[in-house]
Formats: sequence, C-alpha cells, structure tokens
Amino acid sequence: MPKLVFNKSSYGLDEYRINAKRIAAVMLAKGIQAGSTVAILMRNDVTLFEVIEACRYLEASFLPLNWHATGAELSYILEDSGAKILISHEDLFDSAFSDGSADTILQSITTLSYPTPSNIYASYGLVKADMTFVNTKCEDLYTLIQAVQPLTTETKPFRGLLAYTSGSTGKPKGIRRQVNQNQPDLYPVYEGLARSLLKLNSGDRYYIAAPLYHSAPNTLSLCCLAAQDVDVYIEPKFVAEQFLADIERYKITHVYIVPTMMIRLLKLPDESKAKYDVSSLKFGISSGSAWPSDVKHAMIDWFGPIFYESYGASEIGFMTLISSQEALEKPGSVGKVLPGGSVKIVDDELNELPTGESGTIYVYLPMFGDFVYSNTDVAQVEQRYLGHTTVGDVGYLDSEGYLYINDRKKDMIISGGANIFPAEIEAIMIQMEQIEDCAVFGIPDAEYGEKVVAAVTCQQGLTLSLAELHLYLNGKLSRYKYPKQLHIHESLPREDSGKVFKQKLRAMY
Repeated sequence: MPKLVFNKSSYGLDEYRINAKRIAAVMLAKGIQAGSTVAILMRNDVTLFEVIEACRYLEASFLPLNWHATGAELSYILEDSGAKILISHEDLFDSAFSDGSADTILQSITTLSYPTPSNIYASYGLVKADMTFVNTKCEDLYTLIQAVQPLTTETKPFRGLLAYTSGSTGKPKGIRRQVNQNQPDLYPVYEGLARSLLKLNSGDRYYIAAPLYHSAPNTLSLCCLAAQDVDVYIEPKFVAEQFLADIERYKITHVYIVPTMMIRLLKLPDESKAKYDVSSLKFGISSGSAWPSDVKHAMIDWFGPIFYESYGASEIGFMTLISSQEALEKPGSVGKVLPGGSVKIVDDELNELPTGESGTIYVYLPMFGDFVYSNTDVAQVEQRYLGHTTVGDVGYLDSEGYLYINDRKKDMIISGGANIFPAEIEAIMIQMEQIEDCAVFGIPDAEYGEKVVAAVTCQQGLTLSLAELHLYLNGKLSRYKYPKQLHIHESLPREDSGKVFKQKLRAMY
C-alpha cells in the first residue's frame, strides 16, 4: 500500500483520505464552497497535503503562503486573494501576525491553527516550551477534526493552486486559473505528469525537502500523490548530509532538488560524500533557478546521469525537460518544450527571430489552462503573443529546437550599450572557493547607464576582495562584464527555491 512518511510515522493513502475528508467537513461547516480560496501557512507537513486534498472535495482553490513573509505581506495576499479561511501551524501564526499588521484582514476570515509537529521544531531549532502562543482567535483544527464525521461525497473538479508571483517588481500578483463548466478535471493532469515528467513507476519512493509553499515542489509532490502507487517522504528542511543519509535509509528513488541544494552537497567533505549508499536514487529533477554547468557535471559524476532539468513558471507550468545525457551534449540548454507545446522567440517589436538569435521567450502549453492575474490586466496584455505567454525571460532556440535561457529580461543589465546577463556571471562566481552565495545586478551609472554590482556571502572563515574576484574572472568573462563593485553580506534575500529578490539588493545601493 503506497504511503506518506513524515515525522517517523507512516500514513496509508486510506488514512490520508479519511483525514482529508474530515478537514473538508470542517471547512464546509466554516463556509468553504466551490470557488472559495483556502490559504495555508504551514511548513512541510503531511497535514498540508491533507488540506489540499480536502479542497478537492469542495472545489476550492488552495493558496500556500510563504512563511518567511511578514504580517503585512501576508495581509496583502490574503486580502487580494479573497481567501475565506487561513489554516496555519500554531507557531507560524503567532510569529507572522504578532505585530498586528494583519489584524484587519484576520477579522474578516476564519482562522484555524494546527499543532506544529515535533520534527519541525527540531529541524528549525525551536523549543516549544520557550514559545508563547498569544493568539486566541484561532480555533484548533485538530480538535475540530476529531469531533466531525468525514464527508461522504466524492471529489469534485480540482481548482488547483492559486500561486502568487514573488513581488520582485511591484506587488505580488495572484495567478488564478480560469474555470468554466465544460473544463475537465485538472487532477488527471497531475497523474499524467507523474509518468511523463517524473518518470515514476509503481513502487518508487519520492523525497521532498524543498519548501512546499513554492509552486514547483508543491505541484511535483501532488503529481506523486495523484499517481497513487508511489511512496512520498516529506522532510521539513533540506540538510545536505541528512539528505544523503535518508536516501540510504529509505532507499529513495526520486528527488526534487534545486541548484542551491546541489551546491551544498558538493561542498560537503569527501568523507561525508563517501559515507552513504545512494545507489537507489535513479531520478532527480530541478527547476526554479538556472543550473550552472559545472554543478551539473559534478552531480552527474557523483550520482550518474539521473538528473533532469525543467524550465517552468507558475503561470504556465513545467515547459521544458532535458536529461543528463542531453545536457552534456547541449550544455546550457533547458531542453525542448513538452509535447503539445510550442516556443516562439520575438524581439521588442514582436517580430519572430531566427534560430540562434536571443529575444523574449513566449511559450504555449495548454496543460493547466489559461490564467488571469488577480490585481492587474495591463501586464497580461503585454505577456501574450499569438496564444503564447511570456514571463519575461530572454533566450534562443538552436536548430534542433533546444531552448537556451540568457536571463530574466528585467534582470538584464545594459552597460555602455552592451547587454549583460547576471546569470552568466553568477554561474562562474559561485565556483570560487571563497563564495557561498552570490547575486549580480545593475545599478544606475552616470557614464555607462548601468554598472555591474556583485553581492556575495563568503564561506566561513574566508574573505574576498574586488581585485581577487577580477583575477578569478580573468579569461572566463569579457572584462566589460566584470562587477565594478563588490559587497559582502551576511546573507542574501534568497528564497529556498533559489530566487534572489534583486529589487531588495538594488534598493540598498
């Protein structure tokens, strides 16, 4: 019987569904109906998936909230989304909303708290005895679940995920799927992706440690649950050596892993790398941020050619896929568009560009249907071209249809009339021994229009100067791409998915 494994406990799919039906009964009693939005503020927990499954019985959308966000940021999203209910881990509710910035919106929605599991406290170094839960407005979801009978109705058409953009420029926008009466149920799409994208077979074991408030790990995990014949292992937090130990202990076959995780693995001591048997692992998929070529090669050398990279966006879904073998033959590519889709590369005047020329990437992929933004329609018009949609990325197609991405259009630096792509510089800088994390961006310059700035965090005990950085880049980059300023930070405003909030970095300068 396929199962979910979390907090040293195993949950069979039957138990999982019964719990979901109980949660659905609670939400129904609280006024949730077809078209409602259910907000979820939880770390990685099997209960988070049970809430999502409960939404299937009520035809409600689910909205995972980034628990790193401030109360004010969460307040904006709750109001903009029209959420009718908020379900939160007990410690997150108090930490997120203790400043009172969301009091107004919280008075207009139902709030339910759920006990934070012990392994989450342990993973994040929290001590429950030291915490003061001052909130009195939340009802205890656990108590309500025990007192209610499960729904007896069957699942309804799946409304799916209501994702919000990161807000790296302006306010975050909700990506809401358009629904009509004749639209087929979205849930079988997830099962299809389990086979076509994740290459899952019956009996496989999928491991997730990336934060489930991100759309990619959330969607891929739901694909595994939709498959109904694989085990899902949920870890609250990614810890490099623990990841290797878990692969050996549970004989994990499939993982979702992003470049920041890979870099942490590669920087482990050699004795730690050799300590664990990871031969069961046969598939790893990455998305969210660019995968540096040297990191890709090092991971393939270590684990074998088991890795796939997908280029995706919350608005469109997973757009391309490339295997390890293809990546070695086509370095820098993110692969070909998935079956049923197409890609167009156009210039600023919406003229289609020939093979090999860089322009804005527009993609058509009908898998998840069309969408609208929650709070603007201006950007929507600008994003469309002959049925294709762009999220602002710049790249090109080669003669065989493989897609290459230069960078985000909004992140591109124009210095002295030359286009400079930060991702190219970052991919080289991250290889430096001294650098733990880095981000490159442009700031205004009176002479050149913009100049290149690098923000880095250093490995413990190491330092870095601008002269040392330039020496390292010598021969690897054209000199006009060299950072003109270097700033050392204790940490960068980077999400666990790998995305850096460069707007926050620019604001510092």
